[in-house]
Amino acid sequence: MSKSQTYQQAIEELEAIVNEIENEEISVDELSEKVKRASQLIVLCKTKLTKTEQEVSKVLEEMKKDE
Repeated sequence: MSKSQTYQQAIEELEAIVNEIENEEISVDELSEKVKRASQLIVLCKTKLTKTEQEVSKVLEEMKKDE
């Protein structure tokens, strides 16, 4: 998992994996690796979303204090 991968890149890769699985475009041998990669991407996305949520909350709190 690339540390520099953006949220958008991770989502696009995850969507591609899901499409491959849904369209049965991957072999059973590849399935395990794809599921592992999807799991990594989900963790990356959740981490980025949580961080963004915390940053936005912090900014909103600071704005409230300035009122």
